Amino acid sequence: MKLIHTIQKKLNTSPLLFAVWCIIASFGAYFSMYAFRKPFNAGVYESILLWGMGIKSIFIISQVIGYMLSKFIGIKIISELKQHQRVVTIAVIISVAYLALLLFAIVPIPLKPYCLFLNGLPLGMVWGIVFSFLEGRRVTELIATGLAISIIISSGFLKTISRYLIEAQGLPEFWMPFVVATMFLPLFFVFVFMLSIIPAPTLEDNVLRNKREPMTNQDKIYILKNYGFGIVLLVVTYMMLVICRDFRDNFAVEIWKQLGATDTAIYTQSEVPVGLAIILLLTFLIKVKDNLQALFITHYCILAGLLVLGSSTVLYNLRLIDPTTWMLTLGLGMYLAYMPFQCVMFERFFATFKVKGNAGFLMYLCDSLGYMGSVSIIIIKEFSFKAISWVYFLQTISFCICAIGSVAIVISIIYFKNKKVITHG
Repeated sequence: MKLIHTIQKKLNTSPLLFAVWCIIASFGAYFSMYAFRKPFNAGVYESILLWGMGIKSIFIISQVIGYMLSKFIGIKIISELKQHQRVVTIAVIISVAYLALLLFAIVPIPLKPYCLFLNGLPLGMVWGIVFSFLEGRRVTELIATGLAISIIISSGFLKTISRYLIEAQGLPEFWMPFVVATMFLPLFFVFVFMLSIIPAPTLEDNVLRNKREPMTNQDKIYILKNYGFGIVLLVVTYMMLVICRDFRDNFAVEIWKQLGATDTAIYTQSEVPVGLAIILLLTFLIKVKDNLQALFITHYCILAGLLVLGSSTVLYNLRLIDPTTWMLTLGLGMYLAYMPFQCVMFERFFATFKVKGNAGFLMYLCDSLGYMGSVSIIIIKEFSFKAISWVYFLQTISFCICAIGSVAIVISIIYFKNKKVITHG
């Protein structure tokens, strides 16, 4: 206890140490969580069919359905979670997900999809718990860069590790997810400990960014009643981005294979430059003190990302850029639009309109519907467009997202420009 108090005292008196500590803790915790969620989709599971479908698609659908339900559950649990409940909740979550991966390795093939459903069911709530340690601070955008980087690079990095264990070490595909999770389990709890001793927001934080509190049903109804149309527009845009990101990530091995890439390091190499670009963006946004102005800048960043995503696909179709450049620019545009939702949009929403609540409520509302869209797209691909290549399907998704998302974001900008900044009593 004395050591914890000493660390907290230093964190309170050193802004630099505080920022570095928060970045490392959030990066490490969320990166480690991905070791429980993503490695299974680095497997190919060739020539294995179940229920008339390729088994990998069934695995992905099963886990995403669990993850989607976790987001729906999180609308209530995360928005109402009290500070003293965070560590116990996240420990239970990761324990259930870990046990599910062990079962995935040992049960017969027809039962494996149920294990991945169980694996995904709790994991969707990890983001909300991690972000709850960071939100409501005048430097939230800066300290959330760790969370942002982990979201961008963790999946690619873990695919590289997973493919290495399969190809170079001969690890069976069904055991690989459990082994990778075991490697990261101790690290996960180290980073959760680091999160748990982060000092609470200061009085200045509460004044500048609005104090974040657990929400009641009345608080949620108030927000939806007064800001519902704008939130719907943001949800539509985010849903499009989740569909693109999840499809590109879940089937990265197949997409890169069709594009001619054979080096397992490509999964990491294609995401690192994107991560660095997003860090610069989030670092810039912390300098914008006016919350309403920052809210609109966030909208413009999302619009720019959507346009980059769409235009890069046009250039690839015209053979003006090579496949690697297309995947890199596609990822840049996608994350340029996706990450402001994760780290800035709702942080600044609550700071601007001074409504009681927390970012977890709106983020989980977006996520739940986003992953429902992701599941739907995979099912549509498997049953209606099975003959279409993964690359062509990704191109089609990119065009649709650019068109629909851009329109929704432009209308959202107009909506919030005409919305009065009020204080909720």
